[in-house]
Amino acid sequence: MTTNKNWQTICHKNDLVKHSGVCALLDNEQQIAIFQTSEDQALTINNWDPAGKANVLYRGIVGDENGEIYVASPLYKDRFSLKTGRCLDDDALTVTSYETRIVDNSVQVLA
Repeated sequence: MTTNKNWQTICHKNDLVKHSGVCALLDNEQQIAIFQTSEDQALTINNWDPAGKANVLYRGIVGDENGEIYVASPLYKDRFSLKTGRCLDDDALTVTSYETRIVDNSVQVLA
C-alpha cells in the first residue's frame, strides 16, 4: 500500500505563539494542533483527545518531563508527547504526530 504524503503550508510562523497551541485543518479536514517549541521549531499532533473525545489538545498546557516535550489535555490532563503522540500517562492512548518544518517563515506539515 502506497501513501502519498505532501508538505502542506498551514500558517505563517507569526501565527504561532511560543509554548502555546494553534488549531488548524489539513487538506483532508483533519484537525491538528501546532505548538511552537523554539524560535525555529514547531511540533504537530492530532487535535483529537482520545480520552475526552473532543478536539481540544491545542488548548492544553505545554510541559517538559526529562526532555520529553508534551501537551497536557485540558480535559483529563493526559500528557501526549509532541514528538511521538504517545501518551505519557496511559499506554492505551495515543494521537498521531506529524513531521513539521518551518520554511521561509511558513509552517508546513507532512500529511
